[in-house]
Amino acid sequence: MPPQLALLICLIFMGYLFWVDLKRKESSSNELWIPLTWMFLTGSRYASKWISMTPADTDYEGSPVDAVVFGALIAAGFFVLSRRKIDWGQFFARNKWLMLYFIYCGVSIIWSDYPFVSFKRWIKELGSPVMVLVILTDRHPVEAIDAVLRRLAILWLPLSVVFFKYFPALGRQYHESSGEQFATGVSLGKNGLGIMCLVCGIYFSWKYIVKHREKFKWDWQENISDFALMGMTIWLLQRSQSATAMVCVTVTVMLFLISRTKLFARKPDGMITMLLIFIPLFYLLEETFGVTDVILDLLGRDRTLTTRVPMWEFLKTMVTNPILGSGYHSFWMGERLDIIWGFTGRNITQAHNGYLEQYLNLGYIGLAFIVVIILSGFLKVKRQLNLDFALGMLCLCIIVSTVLYNHTEALFYGINNVWLLTLFAVTDIPIQKTV
Repeated sequence: MPPQLALLICLIFMGYLFWVDLKRKESSSNELWIPLTWMFLTGSRYASKWISMTPADTDYEGSPVDAVVFGALIAAGFFVLSRRKIDWGQFFARNKWLMLYFIYCGVSIIWSDYPFVSFKRWIKELGSPVMVLVILTDRHPVEAIDAVLRRLAILWLPLSVVFFKYFPALGRQYHESSGEQFATGVSLGKNGLGIMCLVCGIYFSWKYIVKHREKFKWDWQENISDFALMGMTIWLLQRSQSATAMVCVTVTVMLFLISRTKLFARKPDGMITMLLIFIPLFYLLEETFGVTDVILDLLGRDRTLTTRVPMWEFLKTMVTNPILGSGYHSFWMGERLDIIWGFTGRNITQAHNGYLEQYLNLGYIGLAFIVVIILSGFLKVKRQLNLDFALGMLCLCIIVSTVLYNHTEALFYGINNVWLLTLFAVTDIPIQKTV
């Protein structure tokens, strides 16, 4: 089939899926297109890359086109929030650790080697909590996140399949040394596609295992289109060979299934207790039997995580201020970057470990903030599970996936959907108990 014809058929199919979705989401507000656009661009390619269709780059200054697009979306988000009746005093009180963390990120610009670049990146990252608030302060937040995630799946998945099969220059990636082929879809790398599939996998498993567990109603148009999108998710995830995303999706499905048991139906917040027992048990098994090595062997992955462990040890030696770090989002710049590239032999721009990345950029203080935010998120979810079980389980699985994913990728900062959804999961907005 000619690539142009395949793309046309894909766009018609996507149009049909949007028609089905819009018909079923009469209560969804038009303001949700703002975070939807933001998440689509951050999860696939920035606006400048969609225009030029060029590979990713490491330019410190970024693209003026992207600055205008993201700036417009942030301004639109602020405008929406200004029209909603939000008790900001209560909001700041409930989310003080998040507020302090973003303030600390801003203050750290002072000791950055490239303060102007750090400042621009900090301003752009403030867009993530703005998008989260647009969703959470919607009249129907559960239906709002449902609508946003389903529409993202409609935009990402069919186009990714077409890019991989009919536009290999845009939808595929090859390993530098082995030449092994990976799918990238509409993203700029296999890990980007893995994150897309992770987001879609969390959404569809949540929708059918938890959200509609008691009120499921068959709608052949919506359900069949959902099943088609789920099939694309599985196929693309396998093609991307993103082992971390596969593990996170598997853990997510298991948690959703466990939540359906009678035990947790009677005591929903027991899910948090179970995790608090499981986590130290996992680390005990790790120290005793090397569970991670067994999992990596089963996945066919190198136990050194493709030479990442030696790299992590080297990066620790580059830290000059372990308490404060190098400044917000500024470690991977200048002469330090040349030294790292010389050691690794690869043009990497992150530590491939979110906890280490926080330490490099923001020191022990930044790392402590992340730990406290995660713990406060679990406490918020514990309360939420008794008020709105479906939303609480979604937030719980997002937090767990984030904790796992950041073992091999750095996603606790910057513009990415794992971090945005983490902010969604840990941000505390008062909700009413569902009947």
